[in-house]
Amino acid sequence: MMGGHHAASGAAAWVAVASTAPYALGWYPVSPLGVVSGALLTAGAALLPDLDHHSGTIANSLPPLTRILARITERISGGHRRGTHSLLGLAVFVALAGALGEMTTEIRGLGTVEIGAGLLSVLLMGFALKALKIAGGAARSWLLAILLSLFIALYAPENNGWLPIAVGLGVGVHILGDLLTHQGVMVLWPLRIKRPRKIASMPLLSKLWKASGSLSVPLIGRAGSWREWAIMVPVSVYAIYGVIEAGFAALRGWLV
Repeated sequence: MMGGHHAASGAAAWVAVASTAPYALGWYPVSPLGVVSGALLTAGAALLPDLDHHSGTIANSLPPLTRILARITERISGGHRRGTHSLLGLAVFVALAGALGEMTTEIRGLGTVEIGAGLLSVLLMGFALKALKIAGGAARSWLLAILLSLFIALYAPENNGWLPIAVGLGVGVHILGDLLTHQGVMVLWPLRIKRPRKIASMPLLSKLWKASGSLSVPLIGRAGSWREWAIMVPVSVYAIYGVIEAGFAALRGWLV
């Protein structure tokens, strides 16, 4: 799936789960501003699994930091669409988000500063800006990511509590999105259960269970296909609707 569509699916997932607007589930309701900031963070989190590709778009979102992180991630995860695109990868990303949320320091005049959540927010914002083609060069990317993260820290400070949820949602919908492509993902990595030879002669099962051990439900075929666009255009519209509705609700709250 294309990067922009991964980001849109992450934002849509947050709107559906956290918003109390019409057409939303509202399972984890937050403030209207929390819906907006959470959608941005989850959009960035939906790009996290692609940090396993050292020359990919995400690796170049906030250089040189993201390039270094991408090379480390690629080496640990075993390559593209392996460890970071698995259930184990999902668990690790959520655990890391939770651990970073606990990293604080005391700064004179400011009190307790949650530096771990702040750093993760900057990183996720950088991913989202790059995937949505909002950022420009490295300097502009860093500036926008930092400014947006500061805005969230000041006006939606509760985000540190739900940051692991946003990361879990984002990574989860990314894995699901890539599962729907013809290449598929190794959901059970590091287990690599090879396809039996007998299944290779069965057209349907051979498409679902690749020789590499990847699983695939190729509803959208190749990344960027018309089927992907047919699915993701309404998903993107839903995400935009949710963010705008929450934004107006937050604005009304400020004006009252």
